[in-house]
Amino acid sequence: MNDMRLTMRAWLMMLPLLIIMIAIIGWPMADTVRLSFTDARLVGTSGQYVGFDNYTRLLSGNNFQRALSATLVFSLISVSLEMIIGVLAALLLNQQFYGRTLLRALMILPWALPTVVNATLWRLIYNPEYGALNALLTQTGLTESYRSFLGEPGMAMAAIILADIWKNFPLVALIALAALQAVPRDINAAALVDGASPWKRFRIVTLPYLVGPLMVALVLRTIEAFKVFDIIWVMTRGGPANSTRTLSILVYQEAFSFQRAGSGASLALIITLFVSLLVLVYTMLLRKSGRSG
Repeated sequence: MNDMRLTMRAWLMMLPLLIIMIAIIGWPMADTVRLSFTDARLVGTSGQYVGFDNYTRLLSGNNFQRALSATLVFSLISVSLEMIIGVLAALLLNQQFYGRTLLRALMILPWALPTVVNATLWRLIYNPEYGALNALLTQTGLTESYRSFLGEPGMAMAAIILADIWKNFPLVALIALAALQAVPRDINAAALVDGASPWKRFRIVTLPYLVGPLMVALVLRTIEAFKVFDIIWVMTRGGPANSTRTLSILVYQEAFSFQRAGSGASLALIITLFVSLLVLVYTMLLRKSGRSG
């Protein structure tokens, strides 16, 4: 009886939050699902029911397949390099040396910058007429003339990935650095006395303390990378020749540029499904690593 009262009291205390979540999340999601089964336009008509036509047209179209490919390439490369660079930076900043505090503070700056500011900054760096990167490459003799890094289909995605890594690797580094503070120094010292190499000390002593926090960072960064929009939109708007058009940019174009609200809602739900599957997989991995730890 007491347990039932406690349960009822808990639900009553959560009721205001549940009402707010239903109003803010539930109703828009339900309306998006409704729109996805119609041919509604952004302006002028509520649309007719078309069943799964939007889904079949999008999933079988070249635009979706190219956008999915660009999204996967961006997510895989940027997140992988952010994880590697972030861990290396954390290991460096965990050492004792003069100026470590200042270096830690400076590392946060790229992550603290708004994404639009970061994207604009890198657009100026890549500028084909007066960009700093072109000036550096020509003055050092690595190239003979200025190049349009954001204007070449094969180069634009790499340029955006570099800009994204510069902004987001500090987040991974901060999470890893916080985890490194929990590594017992006596265990590390004992391994050093036993003659363990730096790689062996990292693999056996340090890595187990990093797995859980790094999995959290991996989840956060993968979700953000998969639904990336702002940095690519500011830098290339999905060009050149749609080579950097990701799924989120395709949603924007379908819903707002082409004013196909029903099609845009279908594509948004497809992205939501992909992200939900990623979260499910990562959650299972987190639980597995927690049990093994």
